[in-house]
Order: sequence, then structure tokens, then C-alpha cells
Amino acid sequence: MSANSLRGEAELVIAGTPHLLRPTFTALIAAEEELGPLFALVERAGEGQLRLSEMTALFWHCLAQRQDLTRDALGTAVMEAGLAACAKPLRALLGAILQGQG
Repeated sequence: MSANSLRGEAELVIAGTPHLLRPTFTALIAAEEELGPLFALVERAGEGQLRLSEMTALFWHCLAQRQDLTRDALGTAVMEAGLAACAKPLRALLGAILQGQG
């Protein structure tokens, strides 16, 4: 399963396996319930004020399939990949939030 950038999807490698991040309406509602308004999240990201926990939570809610994955394993994968590597999928998700899906 590969990411469709026109739908705001992105890919994140977790424990050596690529996982699809899909910003569905349901996923974004769940993220908003945990993180607060998504527009404020986008603003914090634009100002360089996005917290690691917020990015990980957004990724968690947008995972298309979690299977046996835990949130802790996702956090570990984010730390192993580093913020620079996580910037690309984060930008894709934030873009989908702002612009919608084509």
C-alpha cells in the first residue's frame, strides 16, 4: 500500500516497516479530540512550536492500520527516525488539514 499524496496520505517507517498515514475525517476528529483545534495545531507547527507528543498523536490517529503496533512503538520510531525524517509525513498531513483532499 503506497501513499497517495493527492489524498494527503504519507508514509512513515516504523520498526523497518512502512505504514500508511491517512488523514480521514474520523482520524482527524480523533486527533482534534486529543490535541484541540487542528487549525491551532497547524499554527503551532508553522511557528516551530509543535511538540513531539502532538506530532506522534497526529501520526497515531492517522495510521491506516495499527495491527499489533502500540503508541509507544510509534513514539520510538519517531525518535529513531528523527524530526527531519518525520517532517515530510507531517507536512503532508498538515497540508491535508489545511487544503483538504483533491
